[in-house]
Amino acid sequence: MSVDELAQNVPTRSRGFRILLLTVLLAVAWLLWSGLFKPLLLGLGVLSCGLTLYVLQRMGYFSNETFAFRYNHRLFGFWAWLGKEIVLSSLEVSRAVLSPRLNIDPRTVRLDVSDLDPVDQAVLGNSVTLTPGTLTLDVHQGSMVVHALTPEGAAALQAGEMQRRVGELNN
Repeated sequence: MSVDELAQNVPTRSRGFRILLLTVLLAVAWLLWSGLFKPLLLGLGVLSCGLTLYVLQRMGYFSNETFAFRYNHRLFGFWAWLGKEIVLSSLEVSRAVLSPRLNIDPRTVRLDVSDLDPVDQAVLGNSVTLTPGTLTLDVHQGSMVVHALTPEGAAALQAGEMQRRVGELNN
């Protein structure tokens, strides 16, 4: 199926909103991460965002429902929750590593993520890896293998709160 055929499957208004939303997110990320507001860097940021959007458009990213950026206002709530989890996990890992007894007990856990679509599986895997003390090792055929530094981290993953929140992003 060509990109043009895929484009017919997604309403133009929805595609335009997705492009606008991703443009804003890319621009905000560039500004926050660079921290410099010199004309040359702002110009490079505009060029970088524009090139990214051009490549994504050529790939059919906004035309294919499976891979299109389709999250709504819930994404910002998820980011706030994930930020809190990153801070809490950082404190937990620091406490474990700085403890005289070195309270770490690494283990791997397997999570069933078959209820999530491929994009959500990638979001979950990246969110797990962003959280200190955990690392996504493999995502394959609806299963995710994660390394956890502590039993508490493994138990939190198996409890499924992060997986539930990622799953709710599209609803």
